[in-house]
Amino acid sequence: MTEAILAVDIGSTKFDVAVVSAEGQILFRDKGSSQGAKTGDELFGRLAGLMTPLIDLAAANRVDLIACGVGTAGPMRPRGEYVSPNNTPEWRDFPLRSRIAEVALLPSFVDNDCKALALGEGWLGAAKGVRNYLSSVVSTGVGGGIVIDGRLLDG
Repeated sequence: MTEAILAVDIGSTKFDVAVVSAEGQILFRDKGSSQGAKTGDELFGRLAGLMTPLIDLAAANRVDLIACGVGTAGPMRPRGEYVSPNNTPEWRDFPLRSRIAEVALLPSFVDNDCKALALGEGWLGAAKGVRNYLSSVVSTGVGGGIVIDGRLLDG
């Protein structure tokens, strides 16, 4: 059985959900809009509606999901227990990590999307093999992740 992670990217205009192998291969993927919801629960329902079929697809294909990792804009409380993304007014002090864990039924981890990008670049991207680097994003918002001596700077 193949082990994989359920990866969730929460953007100001879209959700992107994938089942990703330990080697970084995208096994299954789906996208949806994160715009136009009237409430935080409605918005989360859209996200859950993308996650659940991928979880089922993974199980049907003998893929063992071992965790769920989520990247989203901030600000947020430590470990993404509550998030208030600047460009997602439906989510103010929204209990994202626990809600994700309820749907995924997996250990679930939430952090800033730019920090997740930095880790991804060090794992398989432009910073692979580099011990000290900075990644930055200029999109709907501006953010960055800093890795020093191979460790992500938190804060």
